[in-house]
Amino acid sequence: MANPSSFEDSLAKLEQIVEKMESGDLKLEDSLKLFEEGMKLTKECNQRLNEIEKKVKHLLKSASAKSKDDESKD
Repeated sequence: MANPSSFEDSLAKLEQIVEKMESGDLKLEDSLKLFEEGMKLTKECNQRLNEIEKKVKHLLKSASAKSKDDESKD
């Protein structure tokens, strides 16, 4: 993917796919294509969420360590 879309864009596309598939107006081949695209978007969203979770944990750990360091200086 040369120009990755944002998490929000991927999520919006995924929601559109779900709506189309739930409509029941698609041919089997079209449903399969949308399903494959949806699975790809789901994987991308999960990867982004995992990356963000790691960053948040790192930030919390850093903040906690800084707080403990500041307390020991008092």
